[in-house]
Amino acid sequence: MQKHTPTLVKFGFLFLVAFTTLNAQDATIEATGDDISESLDLEAVASLFGEAENLEEFEQKLNDPDAPLSNLDLNEDGYVDYLRVVETMEDDTHVIALQAVLDEDVYQDVATIEVEQDSQGTTHMQVVGNAYVYGTGYIVEPIFARRPVIFSWLWRPVYRPYRSVYYWGYYPKHFRVWKPFQLARYKKNVLVHVNVKHTYRRVSVRYSTTAVRLHTKVQRNDYAVRYPQRAHSVRVTTIRKTNANGTTKKVATVRKTNSPTKRVVTKETNSRRKGVVVNNNPNGTRTVKAASVKKTTVKKSGTTTKVKKTKITKKKVVKKKKK
Repeated sequence: MQKHTPTLVKFGFLFLVAFTTLNAQDATIEATGDDISESLDLEAVASLFGEAENLEEFEQKLNDPDAPLSNLDLNEDGYVDYLRVVETMEDDTHVIALQAVLDEDVYQDVATIEVEQDSQGTTHMQVVGNAYVYGTGYIVEPIFARRPVIFSWLWRPVYRPYRSVYYWGYYPKHFRVWKPFQLARYKKNVLVHVNVKHTYRRVSVRYSTTAVRLHTKVQRNDYAVRYPQRAHSVRVTTIRKTNANGTTKKVATVRKTNSPTKRVVTKETNSRRKGVVVNNNPNGTRTVKAASVKKTTVKKSGTTTKVKKTKITKKKVVKKKKK
């Protein structure tokens, strides 16, 4: 019996290595990079809402050119979009939609603020990013250090839902257009709008089912219908696989389609891991670079097995076909 123990241990070890190798291929690959969804910080929106006395003041500060909180330019006309505020309510649930004014009678939901009071008198609030802009499940849940004044305003004895009177070509006197900042600068500047005394949690499930239903009454997705190819699901390519232990995560960057360089998501096979970079050259050609690591198994005498890694780099120029 003792004679066969090393053989059993060896077999068990090889099985464990094989099992681990197979599961290691189920990595999570997520596309990241500069995206329009980063041009409106929902934590800053939540913080501003908590400091406003009413929705009229909230809309004014949301579009303040002297203290820009938004950097959104969805219609790509070179100017930050005006965000109007439209509300609907039912019993103890309020839904406040933030809609970008993009053209004559063309609006696009950017986010909704959903406020609901439960039977115990506790108020719950979530800022839900619109799926067209932020992707699905992008929700910020603020926990305020003190009860916001606007909560009391929403639950006045006599209350009428707020609806912005502004539209394309008609804006408040204080408003003037401004050009978007570079994203890095915007991210730095917007921090002044985030009250650090509050806590902001990222969740993926909406608290109120009533709010989901109410939202349909004021929802506007005109731009999403007109330009479905600009949706978050199309702009940002995401490949998701589940790792057995949940600890492996791989990130790949995919830039905008009009960028001169596009980095393609990393691919993994059983024997080779490859990354591809495509450069669009001014002369109409494309340079394709492929760097890969080939794994070669080298068997040694005894019980040890070594894996040799060899780096391979390939480069080729591809001419574009004339249309």
